[in-house]
Amino acid sequence: MSKLQLIQAEIETLTPDDFSYLKNWINELDEQKWDKQIEEDSNAGKLDFLIEEALLEKSKNQLQEL
Repeated sequence: MSKLQLIQAEIETLTPDDFSYLKNWINELDEQKWDKQIEEDSNAGKLDFLIEEALLEKSKNQLQEL
């Protein structure tokens, strides 16, 4: 049995409260990793095209209200 399969089997034995806690913890961890990736991509200039697109749309008065 792989490490992942062992973890999955253990998760299935959790109480509803522990399962909910784990689910929330994993979601938080995922959000933190996503934020870190966005920050790294931004610092590396990988998202600059989004600024350029927004500025172009603004110059054409084609921005939409959210």
